[in-house]
Amino acid sequence: MVKLSAELIEQAAQYTNPVRDRELDLRGYKIPVLENLGATLDQFDTIDFSDNEVRKLDGFPLLRRLKTLLMNNNRICRIGENLEQSLPSLTELILTSNNIQELGDLDPLATVKTLTLLSLLRNPVTNKKHYRLYVINKLPQIRVLDFQKVKLKERQEAEKMFKGKRGAQLAKDIARRTKTFTPGVAAQLEKKKMGPSQADVEAIKNAIANASSLDEVERLRGMLQAGQIPGRDLRQGPAGMVEEEEEEEEEEEGAQMEAHTEEGAGDEINEEDQERGQEGEEEDDDDMDVEPHVNGS
Repeated sequence: MVKLSAELIEQAAQYTNPVRDRELDLRGYKIPVLENLGATLDQFDTIDFSDNEVRKLDGFPLLRRLKTLLMNNNRICRIGENLEQSLPSLTELILTSNNIQELGDLDPLATVKTLTLLSLLRNPVTNKKHYRLYVINKLPQIRVLDFQKVKLKERQEAEKMFKGKRGAQLAKDIARRTKTFTPGVAAQLEKKKMGPSQADVEAIKNAIANASSLDEVERLRGMLQAGQIPGRDLRQGPAGMVEEEEEEEEEEEGAQMEAHTEEGAGDEINEEDQERGQEGEEEDDDDMDVEPHVNGS
């Protein structure tokens, strides 16, 4: 990625485009943030920021001459507020192939009354229900949307859909905005909620009180900054040993229970065998008793 510096702006290509506007070419530098645009000295009608890494459309100084912004193939997901104050002559905004997600993310453009051409092709927001009618209703100044002229029939349909209390409620329901994520905030809040335990506080106090030299104090300071608590490992050691002993005892008890179970099963099998043997002997005795009667007859 390349920082958008005054030197880069001075070295970038400058020319008169086919519609005879003065254009500044800043394509393909992988610029992540729009900044230092005061170095343009407001000498351009068009600035081409295509094929960069811009995430938010803001950071403009007052550029009275600028009419066209080409921002296709970036990563824009948010649009800054009050663009009309810094770009009072903006008429064409090309946001093709970006990452605008929600219809509400387009609301900041409603105040740019000079805007007449807007392209949002290949943005996720174009797949939202009522997308085109919502934009036409929210940005009535737009004459060309996604390179298609806004027709009178579409304006009437949009006005009818979002008219009255029901229409206002519908617009409110579908006009959600993408939630802004600030890196590190969640982790800081969680850290504040957790905090050190009372035992950790006592360990820190004892370590500071027992420090005998400035080097040891600096070492403790480094440990605390790294999130390490003096003496925590020593406190956790015996607990870990106790847990291991408990696990060993549980394993021994489990083995003993299995042995008892196997012995009980063996006894049951032996008893069944004995019962079967007794039944067999009784049957043999009965057969012997029956044979004399047969011979006598």
